[in-house]
Amino acid sequence: MGVKGLQYFMDRCCPEACVTVNLREMARQQQASTTAPHTSNPTLVVDGMACLRHWYSCKDWACGGQWREYLDILKRWVEAFTSAGIRLVFFFDGVVEEQKRQEWVKRRRRVNGVISKIFRHIKELGDQPGRELFCLPSGLATFTPFALRSLGQEVFCSVREADYEIASYARQHGSMGILGEDSDFIIYDSAPYLSVAKLRINSLTTVMYDRQRLCQTIGLAVTQLPLLACLLGNDVVSEEKMRDVRNNAMAAYRKNSPAPHYGAPQGQVVLAVSQLVSSLWSTEDEETELVPQSLNLSAPRRELLKKGVCLYTLPGQKRPELCEISSLPSAFEKYVSPEILKACREKHAAAEGFMVYTVLCVGVTECSNTLEDEEDTELVPQALVYKPCRQLIYGLLLLLGHDGRIVDPPAIREWFVFPGNPLKEPDIVHPLPVSLPCDQPSLDLLWFSTGPDVSALRLTAFLTIFGCPEFSELYGVIEDALLAALCLVTYLVLQVQTLSLEDVDSYLSQAVCLRLKSSQELQQIEFTDSYRFTYITHHSRR
Repeated sequence: MGVKGLQYFMDRCCPEACVTVNLREMARQQQASTTAPHTSNPTLVVDGMACLRHWYSCKDWACGGQWREYLDILKRWVEAFTSAGIRLVFFFDGVVEEQKRQEWVKRRRRVNGVISKIFRHIKELGDQPGRELFCLPSGLATFTPFALRSLGQEVFCSVREADYEIASYARQHGSMGILGEDSDFIIYDSAPYLSVAKLRINSLTTVMYDRQRLCQTIGLAVTQLPLLACLLGNDVVSEEKMRDVRNNAMAAYRKNSPAPHYGAPQGQVVLAVSQLVSSLWSTEDEETELVPQSLNLSAPRRELLKKGVCLYTLPGQKRPELCEISSLPSAFEKYVSPEILKACREKHAAAEGFMVYTVLCVGVTECSNTLEDEEDTELVPQALVYKPCRQLIYGLLLLLGHDGRIVDPPAIREWFVFPGNPLKEPDIVHPLPVSLPCDQPSLDLLWFSTGPDVSALRLTAFLTIFGCPEFSELYGVIEDALLAALCLVTYLVLQVQTLSLEDVDSYLSQAVCLRLKSSQELQQIEFTDSYRFTYITHHSRR
């Protein structure tokens, strides 16, 4: 989420709102403050998704897989804050809300264009492109929360819009700030918004975007910022929907300000719409309105604006009845028990699981871009390679214990990015039953029960999903990590007929050889000019 043009306005046209701060000093001041709501170390809430590009500074990024080097980078980054007495709390996106889906699709298509340029560069020049064509390695957003938890950090995965949960947590816990790169954080009436892009980790200095100073410059109250954000355009209210409103505001602004101080068009738009918003609330009655009646809009557009404004209203703030959020029933509550749904949500929020919550509670799952060459039709897209595996996982979650008695079988809506998929609508995928060598157990038994018999049943279910139940005799004989790699390679060989012996060697070398080397040794490995190897290394992490 982000407000169109607002970040540019603050950086280029509103220098008084951009304040250089020392985070170590901010923490010291909050610690010394008698009005601080907590006695523990000052807390900085971190938007993990915004940090990924800054954390992943590994040299040979096109092939990805520099897990050990990346872990060292995360460790040093965390230590820089903890040594200054700053407690970190990380948030990552856990769901894509349906009202944001079209914006998600637009971004995925845009990244697809970048990926096409990356492969053309590799095939034509034999090396990886510069950072101007940088694309995050596959699965990084999924694996990073687990890496941070291994470093002892507190990590959350959102169950709704992550920006909202970040702002809500920061406000409720009296945090010293929000570290991110999203202009929505200036709109939420929450903790100070601190720039991760301008962060200097050695000195712990960055830029704070001062909400009050911004309001003074544009002539608005903090409570009017949500309407400004929606009229400028964000992930809920697209730029196109309110274009005529902005055009009218610009015409009025230029008429009243023939020689504006802010010459850049982006600066003028923000000031013009701010002037419009300021003029709308003329009576006390209208001050209680989400969208003043004086803003002449059709009913559908007014409702869209109301929805957008509501998304900026945090718990504990004055909330009109329209903004009350009701908890939606689970998509598949008739297939699983309430205990499963509760445990599923808790594990998801604590970043202890992946995909299960969105499948059971929302009925939707998605997979972002992978470095796959759309011009190479020989290699099957990863989304299709792993589809049979996912169908069995869905079956494990939704069909266990029903003994084929389901009259209305469930279906999962998949939004998976791969070459040839226009992303106009989700793929409807049905679960497949998992054949276990025993009476069909319930999901509750597999999830909650203990004992050697249940552990053996879990192992059998896992191996069956990958099509290699005979590997059960290897459990405890070889390391779990190697067994997992063996299952993965076996599955890929069975699914992808075009894999060569060299491809299989590439997979195995990642699992067996690279794990024995230090991060310093791994940095000395030279980049291969094989675009096929780039494709393969990203498949192994999906």
